[in-house]
Amino acid sequence: MNCLFCGIVSDEVNATIVFQDDISLAFLDHRPLFPGHCLLVPREHFETLSDLPQELIGPFFENVQLVTRAVELALEEEGSFVAMNNRVSQSVPHLHVHIVPRRKKDGLKGFFWPRSKYVSAPEMAAVKQTIQKAIAAIQKKIALKQL
Repeated sequence: MNCLFCGIVSDEVNATIVFQDDISLAFLDHRPLFPGHCLLVPREHFETLSDLPQELIGPFFENVQLVTRAVELALEEEGSFVAMNNRVSQSVPHLHVHIVPRRKKDGLKGFFWPRSKYVSAPEMAAVKQTIQKAIAAIQKKIALKQL
């Protein structure tokens, strides 16, 4: 496997590490939106959030919360932008969370892509129903694995 973030985790690739534990590692983005922009990655290679084992979700996101709080506190920021991409726009195919310090009028305008309303209430209801069916199917699959 030739993964940049696995190289950082294994200390084969240099990075400015700000946090690490047994589950994850956070480092400064080499092309930050703003100083303090960090990436938090799981130590083990998982391509997307869907691939992260259920038992790691809680501990991983506790670390997201910890690093987010630390970035805001250390840099005396008003808030932060926390985001991840799954495959589309994911520049490195290793799960990673962007933690970007923010302040009012910093130049970032909401999301970085155009947004639009649903065409109609029925369209919105159909999307809702489709997602709810998928959630039920996933929950059923998880429950069967636990039996």
